Amino acid sequence: MSMAGNLRKVTSLGGVGGLRKVARLARRRPRVDLSHPARSPLGSSVVNCVTYRDGVRTAARGDLVDAMEWVRKKGEGFVWLGLHEPTDQEFAGIAELFDLHPLAVEDAVEAHQRPKVEHYGETLFAVFKTVCYVEHEELTATSEVVNTGEIMVFVGKDFVITVRHGRHGSLGPLREELESDPGQLAKGPSAVLHAIADHVVDDYLTVTDSVQEDIDQVETDVFAETGARADPGRIYQLKRELLELKRAVVPLSRPLEDLATRPIRAVDPEIQAYFRDVSDHLLRAKEQIASFDELLNSILQAHLAQVTVAQNEDMRKITAWAAIIAVPTMV
Repeated sequence: MSMAGNLRKVTSLGGVGGLRKVARLARRRPRVDLSHPARSPLGSSVVNCVTYRDGVRTAARGDLVDAMEWVRKKGEGFVWLGLHEPTDQEFAGIAELFDLHPLAVEDAVEAHQRPKVEHYGETLFAVFKTVCYVEHEELTATSEVVNTGEIMVFVGKDFVITVRHGRHGSLGPLREELESDPGQLAKGPSAVLHAIADHVVDDYLTVTDSVQEDIDQVETDVFAETGARADPGRIYQLKRELLELKRAVVPLSRPLEDLATRPIRAVDPEIQAYFRDVSDHLLRAKEQIASFDELLNSILQAHLAQVTVAQNEDMRKITAWAAIIAVPTMV
């Protein structure tokens, strides 16, 4: 059914029978009243809902249904709805309103997905892994270094829906940055998709820079005079955290390549050129991660060699003392 048909079904009241029909529809797809989040089934998961026209934020248009009706009646602009960890029930009304594919909806709600880009008719669904460096005073064998989350993005010709999972990765600063550049935002929903991809990949580079500082510290400790007594658990912990970072970064290569090169109905051709720049940044992050892994292997091998040398030295000392003690015994 069309968007207009759905709207008419929700707003039409034709006597007692009409009221009963609306009640049944409300149970199937709750009306999303964003003007009163506390009374909305989406209240706890809605981060923001804004209508844009010519790249400029417009005045509030009531609830989400009213906003989409206004955008489609005008034939210009788009709605950006931001959600944080919605439940199945909370997302049900959104899925029906925007005719989102059930498989994409399931992925968006359940999370724990690999980075990917999928196409469902005129709607694009993208999954990005977000990363955050966890600050710590001193790296230990149990320190959490990298924390990951997810951002799912639905892109249509007149809407963007972002679904965020995890404690970090807020898109508030990104939204403000986009709103400061109406010319870019006026290019539509695909401009938001590019901005999110660019933001996520920039975070990869920021995290890799911080991880490098931890690796440098471990390397310094291992090659110090007391390197043989360094804790190898810190090296293994960094390798584990680096693997988590790698799982977020590496699988994004193919989706970004598709966004940059393949004709996609939901992506403005002018925007595709920008994705090539994001791919270049991703390649840099991948190369850094690969070099870190090799460096950690070298540090670990050096540490094991130091331990072996120290053990041999201890054995020589023990042997020497044993010989000294044995002489009086023989006499």
